Amino acid sequence: MAKKTKKIETPIDQRETFVSIQKSFADSDLSVEEKLKTLYALQQADTEIDKILQLRGELPLEVESLENEIAELKGKTANISAHIDELNDKISEAKHNIAECESQLEKYKSQLENVANSREYDSLNKEIENQELLKAIAEKNIDESKKAISVKKADIEAIKEKIGVRTEDLKAKTAELSTIVESTAAEEAKLRAQRDACAEKIDARTMSAYDRIRKSCNNHLAVVSVFNGDSCGGCFNSIPPQRLIDIASNKKMIICEYCGRILVNPDFE
Repeated sequence: MAKKTKKIETPIDQRETFVSIQKSFADSDLSVEEKLKTLYALQQADTEIDKILQLRGELPLEVESLENEIAELKGKTANISAHIDELNDKISEAKHNIAECESQLEKYKSQLENVANSREYDSLNKEIENQELLKAIAEKNIDESKKAISVKKADIEAIKEKIGVRTEDLKAKTAELSTIVESTAAEEAKLRAQRDACAEKIDARTMSAYDRIRKSCNNHLAVVSVFNGDSCGGCFNSIPPQRLIDIASNKKMIICEYCGRILVNPDFE
C-alpha cells in the first residue's frame, strides 16, 4: 500500500503579497470563486468596521492622552508634597538645633559670672559666638524653608487647578466616546462576527498578505471590484481586456499590476 505524501507547509513570509501567492491560491477546499467571494465579503466587513472607527475619530487617542496627562500631573503633585515634607523635617531639625543653642548659650552666659581668669572668659565668649552663629544659621534655614514651602504649595494649587480642567475635559471626551461606542456597538459586533466567519475560511498565508496590503493602503482596500467596467477599484488604472475576461470567469486570482490588490468580479457587489 502506497504511503500518502505529506504536504510540506512553507513558512509564511511577512513580505509576501497576493502576487507571490497567486499560484497556490487555488490549492484550497474552497473553489477559487468561493474564495474570491469570501475575500470580498471580508473586505466589505472590514470597510464597514473602518467607517465605525472613523466616527470615533481621534477621541480614543485624546482620551488616552488626557488620562496620561492627569496621571503625570498627579505624580508631580506627589513629588512636590514629598519635597514639602522634607522641608518641614528640615524646619523641625533647625528648631531643635535652636533650642540646643539657646540651652548652651544660657549655660555659657551663667558661667561668665564665675570666671577665674581672662583666658576662661575669652574661651566662653568664643563658645557663645559659635552658638549664636549656629542659631542664626538655623533661623536662616527655617526662613528659607518656609519660603520654599510657600512656593511649592502655590505650585500644587496651580497643578490641582490644571488637573480639574483636564478632568472635566476627560469627562466630556469619555462621555462623547461612550455615546458613539454604544450607538455602534451592536453593528460593530455583527460586522466583526461576519469578519471572523470569513477569516476562518481563508488560509493563513492569504490572510497575512491581505492584512499587510490593507495596512499599506491609505484607503485600506486590499480586495476591490472592477470600477466603471474597465478600471481597478483601488487605484483606478485601466485593466487589459484579457484580464477583464479572467476576472469575469471567477477562476483565477487576478492582481492589479499597478497597486497589487486583488481584483474581483463586480457582480460580487
